[in-house]
Amino acid sequence: MPKTIKKVGVLTSGGDSPGMNAAIRSVVRTCAYHNIECIGIYRGYQGMIEGDFKEMGPRSVNNIVNKGGTILKSARSSEFKTAEGRHKAHENLLKAGVDALVVIGGDGTFTGALLFNKEFDFPIMGIPGTIDNDIFGTSHTLGYDTALNTVVEVIDKIRDTASSHNRLFFVEVMGRDAGHIALNAGIGAGAEEILIPEEDLGLERLLESLQKSKASGKSSSIVVIAEGDKIGKNVFELKDYVEANLPEYDVRVSVLGHMQRGGSPSCFDRVLASRLGVKAVESLIDGKSNFMVGLQNDAVSLTPLEQAIKGKTMIDRELLRVSDIMST
Repeated sequence: MPKTIKKVGVLTSGGDSPGMNAAIRSVVRTCAYHNIECIGIYRGYQGMIEGDFKEMGPRSVNNIVNKGGTILKSARSSEFKTAEGRHKAHENLLKAGVDALVVIGGDGTFTGALLFNKEFDFPIMGIPGTIDNDIFGTSHTLGYDTALNTVVEVIDKIRDTASSHNRLFFVEVMGRDAGHIALNAGIGAGAEEILIPEEDLGLERLLESLQKSKASGKSSSIVVIAEGDKIGKNVFELKDYVEANLPEYDVRVSVLGHMQRGGSPSCFDRVLASRLGVKAVESLIDGKSNFMVGLQNDAVSLTPLEQAIKGKTMIDRELLRVSDIMST
């Protein structure tokens, strides 16, 4: 018999992403709709260890659906990696009367949740919140769509300068292990070349591509690079290499960094967060645990947490082909 859920805790952990607040709002209001209490846990797992809890109701999440970041704050917790830390967290949940958890975050968040569930048989549901879109079991993670729009908008502005001064710009975007942002934003912003971790373009092919662009009459170029791309040690060494081998190019580097995480979430991310929050709470009520709620073929679905952590997202090969054609 699944235990009756009377009080749900919600937390955000790891890197923040636009849409996390919308997901918190959805969890809180779904709990209220089903007459379940909700507790906000501040600063992720560290706050769980320290008992940093606050009761939340429908009015406590007013006017946050449009806000970036997370009102519950986020922190990485080395203490939660220890058995003692997790035991403290469990004790605090029991004292507060919390019956189940909704955790919003990425791989690291889900890994901690899975371990916590195995040790204490504590009901948990995960909501994927990371701009990199590198979680298996969902076509979109919270924040990914917003980050794409941010990156495209910035590259559009950079192109104005590149065109005015006949320059080549290397634009580095987030994506340590996955090139989804670089590939999609690169196509959307009309980049001449896109470098991602999944594809080793190679230095010589990059030079050939840039020479071809110059010969075809292009007076400026944009190359979008995922931070995890292996073509060079870093984007600045890549700049030096191109300048040494193609002196006709005036090369500049723009590292977009954490601006990609911020900003008001897109409508898509707000709707996605609302759908996933409802599914997470109602799945707990139905006695389910150890799943991640995600979006597959535009339907909300459940993926075992272990699969979500261990599964590998694949780059869209058709988009790579489209990118090659568009750079002609």
